[in-house]
Amino acid sequence: MKSLFPFTLLCIAMVLVWRTQAVEPSPERIVVLTFDDSVASHATFVGPLLKKQGFGATFFITEGFEFLVDKEHYMTWEQIQALNADGFEIGNHTRRHAGVAKQKPEQLAADVEYIEQQCLKFGIPKPVSFCYPGYQTSEPAVKLLRERGYQFARAGGAQAYDPSKDDPLVLPQAFDGKPDSTLEQFKAAVAQAKDGRIAVMTFHGVPDIKHPWVNTEPAKFESYMQHLKDEGCTVIALRDVAKHVKLRQP
Repeated sequence: MKSLFPFTLLCIAMVLVWRTQAVEPSPERIVVLTFDDSVASHATFVGPLLKKQGFGATFFITEGFEFLVDKEHYMTWEQIQALNADGFEIGNHTRRHAGVAKQKPEQLAADVEYIEQQCLKFGIPKPVSFCYPGYQTSEPAVKLLRERGYQFARAGGAQAYDPSKDDPLVLPQAFDGKPDSTLEQFKAAVAQAKDGRIAVMTFHGVPDIKHPWVNTEPAKFESYMQHLKDEGCTVIALRDVAKHVKLRQP
C-alpha cells in the first residue's frame, strides 16, 4: 500500500491556504473611526488618545483650506507620517477639498493623485480609503476611485454601513460629530453596529478651531471613546473592514 504521507501534506497545505485567504471572524460590534481635514489636533490629541485605548482609525488628508500656510491649526506632513508610523490609516480627502460633482474628471484625478504622491514622498502607503469632500458624491468619482484601486469611500448619511447591500465606494456614516452632538446620539449610532452592520463615525478636529461648526470638544470625545471601551467594541480603521466582512461586488 502506498504511503499516505504526500496526501496528508497536500491536505495540510490546502487548509493553510484556506485559512490565509478566509475572512477573519467578525466581532459582534465593529466601529470605524474617521477624521477629516488634516486638523492639527489629530496629531496632538486624537492620535495619542486612540493609541492609548488600542483603537484604530483613518485620518483623511487634504491640503485644502489653509493647510499650506497655517501650521498652528493644520498638521504637517511629518505629523501625518507619524500617525502612519503609529499604525493608523492615512486616507485620501483630495488636494483641494473641492466637491467632486463640480469637478471635471481630470481635475478630480489630479487632486486624488496629488495626495497619493504626497503619501509616497513621505513613505506612507498609497491610500485605499477615500472621503468625499462635503459628503458629495458622483458616478464619475466612483468610477475613478474604482479604477485607481480604492476599496472604500465614505460619504454622508446617518446609518450603519451594511456590507451585504452598500457599495463600499459610497458607504454611509452612522454618526457625524458636531458641537451639539450628544453622548446619547453617539450611543445610538454605536448600537447600529450589529447583525453584520458596521458603524462608521465621522469627526473633524478635536477641537476644530478653524471650523467651529464641526468642532468636537476633547472632553466630549473622551466620553465617546470611553463608551466604545465599555461596550467592548472592535474599533478599527476603514481599510481593516475588509478583514472582517465580505464586500459587496459592483
